[in-house]
Amino acid sequence: MQASPSTRPGLLERWARFTVRRRRLVLALSLLTLAVLVVLMRTAGGAFSNSFTLPGTESQRAFDLLRERFPQRAGDEAQIVFQSPTGVTSPEMRSRIDDILARARQLPGVVEVGTPWQTTGRGAVSPDGTIAYTAIAYEGAGRAVPRDQIHALFDFREQVSGDGLLVEVGGNAVQSNEQEPPGSSEAIGMLFAVFILLIAFGSVVAMGLPIVTALVGLGGSFALMGLAANVLDLPLFSGSFASMIGLGVGIDYALFIVTRYREGLAAGMEPEDAAAAAVTTAGRSVLFAGLVVVVSLLGLLAMGIPFIGALGIAGAMVVGVTVLVALTLLPALLGFAGRAVDRWRLPMFHATDTGDPRSMGYRLSMAIQRRPLVWFACSLALLLVLATPALDTRLGFSDAGNASEKLHSRRAYDLLAQGFGPGFNAPLTAVFDLRGAQNGGAPAERLAGVREALAAWPGVVAVSPVIPNPAGDAAIITAIPAFGPQDKQMEQMVHDLRGKALPQATAGTGIRGYVAGPTAAFIDIGDRIRERMPLFFGAVIGLSFLLLVVVFRSIVVPLKAAIMNMLSIGAAVGVIVAVFQWGWGAELLGVRAGIIEVFLPMMLFAILFGLSMDYEVFLISRIREEYLRTRDNASAVAHGLSVTARVITAAASIMIVVFMSFVLGPERVIKEFGVGLATAIFVDATIVRLILVPATMELLGDANWWLPKWLDRLLPNLDIEGAGSHAPANHRGAAAD
Repeated sequence: MQASPSTRPGLLERWARFTVRRRRLVLALSLLTLAVLVVLMRTAGGAFSNSFTLPGTESQRAFDLLRERFPQRAGDEAQIVFQSPTGVTSPEMRSRIDDILARARQLPGVVEVGTPWQTTGRGAVSPDGTIAYTAIAYEGAGRAVPRDQIHALFDFREQVSGDGLLVEVGGNAVQSNEQEPPGSSEAIGMLFAVFILLIAFGSVVAMGLPIVTALVGLGGSFALMGLAANVLDLPLFSGSFASMIGLGVGIDYALFIVTRYREGLAAGMEPEDAAAAAVTTAGRSVLFAGLVVVVSLLGLLAMGIPFIGALGIAGAMVVGVTVLVALTLLPALLGFAGRAVDRWRLPMFHATDTGDPRSMGYRLSMAIQRRPLVWFACSLALLLVLATPALDTRLGFSDAGNASEKLHSRRAYDLLAQGFGPGFNAPLTAVFDLRGAQNGGAPAERLAGVREALAAWPGVVAVSPVIPNPAGDAAIITAIPAFGPQDKQMEQMVHDLRGKALPQATAGTGIRGYVAGPTAAFIDIGDRIRERMPLFFGAVIGLSFLLLVVVFRSIVVPLKAAIMNMLSIGAAVGVIVAVFQWGWGAELLGVRAGIIEVFLPMMLFAILFGLSMDYEVFLISRIREEYLRTRDNASAVAHGLSVTARVITAAASIMIVVFMSFVLGPERVIKEFGVGLATAIFVDATIVRLILVPATMELLGDANWWLPKWLDRLLPNLDIEGAGSHAPANHRGAAAD
């Protein structure tokens, strides 16, 4: 694809030709850069902290107060739970439990161990005497207890349990450290990706290129994340999240470019020309699709929750590196492969999509375009049916009681609920600042009245004694509600305690009280997310819309893309509600029906709005490329679908198996992400891209490409198609006044 003498090649074309001609240099520099990053990460990388901060919330103010004046109570906690059918208070069992607690004080990271025998709020015995528990305080703040310390607790539990005494460990510190380390799910996803790529390409060499570039991209991304951890509070699960996103988009982006390269070879191009054509067409699609994903993920910063914003930065970092690898290393590898990209063929599957009217994609598009209104109505109805359960969504935070019974935290949760009631797993901690107390009695003594007020408040079934710090300028009281953390009344109770109970009880004393604890913190997160959600949605949709207007020179296409993406996300949330809230098939996944995580719709939107644009950009760019050549909307739609149906199906299949592989892990929230992402990608690549898009584009006709002339003059010309980059200005789209 040589440029005409009167037209200078575009930047991407020049870059592609450079990487092919200097492929040895590009490969050497790529590997050297990866090696340097890995070495730097291993020698100077930071640690993922999983710190849990909520600036501006009451939970954070309470935690800051504890950390300053009551550090032994500011760390994260675990629980040791004991059960004996004959009773835990017998002299033999009591002596044995005391010995276990004494040994627990020697475990790494432990700063305090309570006792079940005293009313200190650090342990208790159930009314029937068969279950007891004690709290263990760790040095780590929030969820920052190192994994090795919790695994030491697991090993300790195995040593002391048995002989008539069942010992389990639970609590927030345990639950947050029971996530499986990255590796197993990614390996399963990679194996399925190899299989799908072999079917899609019918060639071992072509299959290997996306796998290699995806692995290089992941390696570079993890190294950069390790270095970024020195300045960012990246959560501990950033690695799993990045693997889920990076593996999917890394293979998909390379798949798009390799597919276009093989098309060029099939059309008689020389390898260098085919690589240049692939980068200037599919590569442009990858560039702008990746930019939309980055915009969506960085939009999480608008939520004002540090760990969610850091997660967005980590995801954007992965996608950015993936795009860079796809546009730099991949063309160099294509230069090495040359025409041998189809070597070691699998004859049954070998195919190259060239827009043949006899192809399945072309015939499907023509069938849809003959009756577009029928196909449009049926596909839209199906999407709305899938999305219907989303109207019944109950947002909140699932707890250990919803998790797999394979987890220690779930088994400990069940024992505590059995012995002490459902509210025991949702304790609320009232934290008091006593420095401003007026004269006329010791502040700690004044809290006796506050404790009585808390004990008398509707829904509170038990309160601990007042526990002051050594300096006497701070104190805590633990309140046990009558209902579990997912009960509809819990949120209202927390707001009532903060807005009514504590202000009334401390009025005129100078004492300031805050309601905290894991349940209260989760409620604060939910309130913050609901408050910022409209801003987040508006920012992501608005920026993506503007970008696609510039790319496609159309108002209708970006608007249609935004609406269809929302339908896909709605269908995904609907399936999540049906499975994880209504319980349809929940047992097959090893979880118990319950509430949906309040941050899940927001996270799904950030990820899926970007990923869905991959297919939108790839499909619409091919349609517009043909439209600029023929000015025939119907044939352009059919051609675009015929040359992309196979690759979109393969790309979606890879993402689906990658996301579903994470369902195999024990964590409920990861299962929710896996099911939601896989559902949305399946819906988007089948119902939306293969049916709804051609039906709506046939119904709209040339109006698809409408753009006011005044706006066309104002917008920069990014021209995603490459092949149409040198079309006259009056043929770039169907502009109108």
